[in-house]
Amino acid sequence: MAAALVAQRFRAAFGADPHVVASAPGRVNLVGEHTDYNDGFVLPMTIDRRLFVAASPATPADRAPQVAGTLLAHDSDAQQRSASYVNGILRAMRREHPGILALDAWLDGDLPVGAGLASSAALAIAYARALCAANSVGWDPIPIARLAQEGETQALGVQCGIMDQAAAAAGRKGCAMLLDCRSLTITWVPMPESIAVVVMDTGTRRTLGETAYNERRASCEAAVAKVRETNPAVRALRDVTPEDLDRATLDDVTRRRARHVVAENQRPAAMVRALSLGDGPAAGQLMNDSHASLRDLYEVSSTHLDLICDAAREHPACHGARMTGAGFGGCAIALVDAAAVDDFIASVQPRYEALTYAKSAFFVVNADDGARLEPASS
Repeated sequence: MAAALVAQRFRAAFGADPHVVASAPGRVNLVGEHTDYNDGFVLPMTIDRRLFVAASPATPADRAPQVAGTLLAHDSDAQQRSASYVNGILRAMRREHPGILALDAWLDGDLPVGAGLASSAALAIAYARALCAANSVGWDPIPIARLAQEGETQALGVQCGIMDQAAAAAGRKGCAMLLDCRSLTITWVPMPESIAVVVMDTGTRRTLGETAYNERRASCEAAVAKVRETNPAVRALRDVTPEDLDRATLDDVTRRRARHVVAENQRPAAMVRALSLGDGPAAGQLMNDSHASLRDLYEVSSTHLDLICDAAREHPACHGARMTGAGFGGCAIALVDAAAVDDFIASVQPRYEALTYAKSAFFVVNADDGARLEPASS
């Protein structure tokens, strides 16, 4: 989407030119799911689907910012959530930078909302990028990502990890991001041209709240508390071994949740090795194993996610498939031989829709840059 169009829509809605236009990408997570809030490793890839924010300082300066946009036009819940994200990041930013001016904002873009592609983080980071530009605040991606994480947690009541915000803020074109969620250090991983990443939107949506997501995090914290009884050096599930879990006295649900995280935390490094070698089958197997663990141990998959991944794996050009994002609905991804992408989509999409009667969307994504300022005129 052209930034000039977003600026034009801001002008029509607010009666003046925007002071700044910023954008941030969505992301897919190749592997490393529900490990970020356990101090672990993740391997997201920012994508060439973006959320745009055209914005100008709110007047008078002491009023709450107005938030509108094409993405929100027919969804009052989305309107309310977006206003909450904006107010959350504004509060967090003002703690570090007192006196910054709030911005009225028009939201637009080609990033599906509520699909597991981190649209909420893209909104928070794009708005933060605009805030920094409009208030002459230096842009430092990882510290801003921390503030955006805090703001989103306040807005949603979900104790989310740092992966989505860090990816949206700091992504790099052509690369996946191996992120150490304890140190917040990044290793850039070039994506092989021979392998395509296909997003498979199941057509189902989920809203994260204070229930399933937070329950899983609570299980992880309970497992750590039990392991610490015999291994006090443990700070998070990142530090836990399978042997630690065997020694700990855990109920069945807590043990299964912890087993997923402990095993999943090893997969990002293995995926980096596979991608560096262009080894599609090895990378795909890691994705298949991850999905099985999320389905059977962490229990965050869904019937539609399972069906779309199964349908993808039946195609000979597909190396592997898994849900991406927190789960409970939304999107899955498949690693596919780049030369066979068109045939893969033409074959798998109608097969999935025939099984589910759901309207789906399949599209190839490429690694894109993180948050940036956009030209407001064509």
